[in-house]
Amino acid sequence: MKLSPGKQKGLAALTTDRGIIAALAIDQRSALRKLFAKASGQPAEEVPADLLANFKSHVSRILTPHASAILLDPEFGLPAAAARAPEAGLLLAYEQTGYDKAIPGRLPGLLDGFSAAKLRALGADAIKVLLYYSPFSAPAINSQKYSCVERVGEECSVADVPFFLELVSYHDDMDEKGSEFARIKPDVVTRSVEEFCNPRYAVDVIKVGVPVNMSFVQSARIAKDKALYTRQEAAAHFRRASDACSLPFIYLSEGVSNETFTDALAIAAEAGSEFSGVLCGRATWQDGVSVFVRQGETALDAWLNDQGVKNIQNVNACLAAARPWNSKRSSLSERTA
Repeated sequence: MKLSPGKQKGLAALTTDRGIIAALAIDQRSALRKLFAKASGQPAEEVPADLLANFKSHVSRILTPHASAILLDPEFGLPAAAARAPEAGLLLAYEQTGYDKAIPGRLPGLLDGFSAAKLRALGADAIKVLLYYSPFSAPAINSQKYSCVERVGEECSVADVPFFLELVSYHDDMDEKGSEFARIKPDVVTRSVEEFCNPRYAVDVIKVGVPVNMSFVQSARIAKDKALYTRQEAAAHFRRASDACSLPFIYLSEGVSNETFTDALAIAAEAGSEFSGVLCGRATWQDGVSVFVRQGETALDAWLNDQGVKNIQNVNACLAAARPWNSKRSSLSERTA
């Protein structure tokens, strides 16, 4: 279970002194275009690439002093990588944005002209691949996904660079934001992390959404008759998914608000979840898009220095309960020795 020197060095570059991953994510491409389209009223496909790159650079320059690392894409994010704080590590995304809706199964695709070795040569301390995954999908679909992850795992092993696998939970026949999927999400997340902890995939860190839909957790904002789980039941789901994951894992924000994400992290802490940090994206910077579109760069910088910093600090404050990334590996090595 011992990591190679290159992988250890890469992970060390991404973490705090305590071994926690307090990372910022802005590798969005199609999702960011949609945010720009909504703010500007123009079609998403007409949003200029240089506008996306410029926005990412502002976010990187102002927010990475408060992060241990930043996740970017090599298509629009390399200027932002150069603008990051000197102490912030770099993850680069290897997957194509989105998926082909004409083909069933939300199949993954890797960026043309890139490899784990090339991304490392561009400065990546780690490689990230996003995978839409459902344990309920047809075996023929999931077989293709398993092969893709194995291929990337092998590439990362040869390049001696850490492999972060981002799991996005879904079901082929359900709305992921609806109550029907919310009922099965805990099982989907738990079974997904169990699958990809298998050594055959050579994954080093799993990036995953929280195992409940926070819109259905009973609270002062959500009526009892609308909730699917009490806070105690939600905490039990966090604990179950954590126990099922033998690899270090971190939470992603899944596009929710900063308030919702920090509340989810609070439940994780209450549950004793053994998460090792976060890769937080839109919960930190998404409201800055409309500021940038309508008021320009100066206004964006002001917003980032004020609300953007507050948002990332809110998330960082929730990481006191996080465990060092190597704690799970150490305990697993002890159990298998």
